[in-house]
Amino acid sequence: MKHISVLLKESVDALHLKESGIYVDGTLGRGGHSQAILHRIPNGHLYAFDRDQSAIEESKQRLSDIGKNVTLIHANFSTMREELKKRGVTKVDGILLDLGVSSPQFDEADRGFSYRFDAPLDMRMDRTQTKTAYEIVNTWDAKDLVNVLHRYGEESFAKLIVKQIVSAREKQPIETTLQLVDIIRSALPEKILHKKGHPAKKTFQAIRIAVNDELEELHTALKQGLDLLHPGGRFCVISFHSLEDRMVKEAFKQVSMPPQLDKRLPIMPIDLPKADYRLVYKKPITASETELIYNNRSHSAKLRVIERIS
Repeated sequence: MKHISVLLKESVDALHLKESGIYVDGTLGRGGHSQAILHRIPNGHLYAFDRDQSAIEESKQRLSDIGKNVTLIHANFSTMREELKKRGVTKVDGILLDLGVSSPQFDEADRGFSYRFDAPLDMRMDRTQTKTAYEIVNTWDAKDLVNVLHRYGEESFAKLIVKQIVSAREKQPIETTLQLVDIIRSALPEKILHKKGHPAKKTFQAIRIAVNDELEELHTALKQGLDLLHPGGRFCVISFHSLEDRMVKEAFKQVSMPPQLDKRLPIMPIDLPKADYRLVYKKPITASETELIYNNRSHSAKLRVIERIS
């Protein structure tokens, strides 16, 4: 399946690109957002990150055909401050994060991301790391597994699913995605199995997040990204599930509110402290009706944008 970048125009427009600006695409993927950015910064520079080496390789030629003003970095976006500093960059004019898993990762069966294909339990975005879904499913304590499914998957039947996982792995290791799917199905009530949506979706999401430390990495990236912005610079984040969106919303809300002062203090309005950032949109941007029709991945996408003022 061809990967179609979600909210492409909306996110790139929201960056308010300057022709000579310095920008970061923290989630290169197959290069859709990076391509659009490069076309609009002929005198600037783009630093594009991805933890997946195959994404770097696939995007390299596509982006170099547009311009030579791009640097591809095989690293997690949570290391952007350190990686940019190595290259002499301490401030940027804009940052974009698209937090969705790319379609090729789901569609390459051997990556183990999808509950639609039989594959080894892997789910690593960076295939050089050691922790895999196999390790989590087969070796983590039941209590920790329940916590993962509750926290990262918001799975109501986490205890039932983990009970079945533990029972199955005591007999033999759970090695493939479809083995895990069958175990999940066996744990769920019949009425849930007949509901819309795949019964393994929440569990697979939770394990994938745990394998790749996605929420911890996002927390770090949000702090670093906000600090890296020049005044007037913008930070755009596209999220696909409520956990990520809540993190982004809260991080942006905190820095866009002025410091609270004791109301009893005699301070003139002009002297009141102001926030260093402002929310560009009070509510998240979602996909247009047209995009919803041709790009199924866009249904859950939310774009939040913040701008540094000073």
